[in-house]
Formats: sequence, structure tokens, C-alpha cells
Amino acid sequence: MTRMATLSNPLLLGFEEIERLIDRAAKGGSDGYPPYNIERVAADGEDAGLLRITLAVAGFTRDDLEITLDDKQLTIRGKQQDDKTREYLYRGIAARQFSRTFVLADGIEVKSADLANGLLAIDLQRLEPERLVRRIEIGPPGRIKTRT
Repeated sequence: MTRMATLSNPLLLGFEEIERLIDRAAKGGSDGYPPYNIERVAADGEDAGLLRITLAVAGFTRDDLEITLDDKQLTIRGKQQDDKTREYLYRGIAARQFSRTFVLADGIEVKSADLANGLLAIDLQRLEPERLVRRIEIGPPGRIKTRT
């Protein structure tokens, strides 16, 4: 049995890539760690379209974190090295690795990343695309050939 596509309406031509992005987002890390926020930094003015993803990464250093952007997929990975020189009487803070993935739309650029006070902030800029209106001329008859 074939799977029915989400965007299978015959009027939606060329949206296969969007469907693949939806599938990717559904497969993204869903364990809830680390917790994160997504916020609009400025509603209007010069920085309109600025978004910020903030992840709670207490205990991680810059060297423990890796941020990559591959084909519209922003991935943040964290891996702490276990310090073998410490002797724990009780260990309530786990040295846990994680991977958190966000799928970015066309026109979203990663501007910067900063780590302060256990919070990793990644700023994204939504670029406004140019609106292009083009008139399509109708050619003379006989230009389109049909197969028989």
C-alpha cells in the first residue's frame, strides 16, 4: 500500500521538498532535553524578523558544543567529557550528551551564537524575499508539440 502524501492536492505543484522537511521535523529529537525557547526578539523596527533559539545547556562549555547547518537543518550537539579525576559521593548532575535539530525555512539565516550563564542563544534572521511579478506572454500556435 502506498503512503498518501500530506500535500497531495493536484493544485500544489512542486511542494515535495516541503513534505520532506515536514518528515524531517517529525523525526527530530523529541526527548525534551535540553529544554529550549524560541522567541521573536523585536516585533518591529530595524531588527524585524530576528528570531532567537535559546537552549539550557548548564555545565556545557563552548568546547562541548557543536552547531552545524546542513541543508536547512540546524543541529546543536553537546557532549561532555566525564572527568575521571573526580570522586563523586552523590551524582545528581549527569554528563549527558544531546542532539537537538531545527529545520529552517528558505530565507532564514543563522546570524550568531553565544553562550552565557548556561544558556546557548542562536540568533536567526528572516530575510524578506523580493516580490517578483512577471508577465508570461502567450506564444504563437504550434510551439507545443504533443506526443501520439
